[in-house]
Amino acid sequence: MKITNIRFAKLVVPLITPFKTSMRTVENIEDLVVIIETDTGDVGYGSAPSTPVITGDTHGSIIAAIELVFLPKLRGMDIENLNGIISVIQSSMVNNTSAKAALEIAIYDLWGKLYKAPLSKLLGGSADTLKTDVTISVDQIDKMINDSLEAIDNGFDILKIKIGHDILEDVERVKAIHQAVGDKVLLRLDVNQGWSAKQTVYAANLFERADIQLELIEQPVKADDFAGLKYISDRVNTPIMADESAFSPKQVIELITNQCVDIINIKLMKTGGISNAIAIADIAKTYQVDCMIGCMLEGSIAVAAAAHLAVAKSAVITKIDLDGPALGRFDPVKGGVLFDKSLIKLNNLPGLGIESIDGLINLK
Repeated sequence: MKITNIRFAKLVVPLITPFKTSMRTVENIEDLVVIIETDTGDVGYGSAPSTPVITGDTHGSIIAAIELVFLPKLRGMDIENLNGIISVIQSSMVNNTSAKAALEIAIYDLWGKLYKAPLSKLLGGSADTLKTDVTISVDQIDKMINDSLEAIDNGFDILKIKIGHDILEDVERVKAIHQAVGDKVLLRLDVNQGWSAKQTVYAANLFERADIQLELIEQPVKADDFAGLKYISDRVNTPIMADESAFSPKQVIELITNQCVDIINIKLMKTGGISNAIAIADIAKTYQVDCMIGCMLEGSIAVAAAAHLAVAKSAVITKIDLDGPALGRFDPVKGGVLFDKSLIKLNNLPGLGIESIDGLINLK
């Protein structure tokens, strides 16, 4: 099974409600779909969103990187040579992590098809069901409370609350949501780099004194502020999780060995794909540090790959934040992974298990 060509398509899924963070507001899931063709007629699917302020990648830059740099080197390579293909992808360009991720997802999909097995099982997993949290976008307090209660009614028991606009308003948001939901659910706070280290310590101590039990606080400070993360972790009891600070295995080792954080958030678009995500999970397991598997605002192609990885590395990936597809009005991917509100169900088909994709807009 040799690589012959790579095609591109666009996939747009309207969101049920706008997705709001301290950094952006989005109304659609918009994925660039990467389709790797082979001489056997098999195709592998990968995808990536446009995240210029997080990874630095846009759909245009991803297409250019793949067409101009990766495809000439990958054409003719045999999927059986998985390690060789991954080495080419990871060494041909620096950065460009979303382009690498989309390619790797499609390659691993084909690898599963080559050996006629689900990716999760080839990577060592056995389970077929995960349970995810759901994102509550930052908004007016009444809207966030209503969204939280609606999520609980829909079967979610873990809420990931987006904050990071204004420290005092954020504290009031969290207090109000906690008062409304009580102990029915676990609360995770995603600050999206919106606080300073001292503000985070102030807020965490306030929540602790008010007996608001938070499962974690995610990326409160700027991505490069490792000292700030350590300052916070040394002064609060609430677990602190790194997201934008943790792109590479090297960064994860630094975060863990310097005791900057308690949890690592793995995202394929940050790690450059499945291979580095596996390396990060193995590093965290060695140091007995838990991981979350997360996603950008992505559809069910890339998130399916993350779900397969989470099943394979369930001993260390203990927290699931893969609600992206569930936020859409529909799922255009047939087969693959089923995203049913809080439940994520893997099928037993080869690779990612994708049978067809509706609504693809061919680009090249």
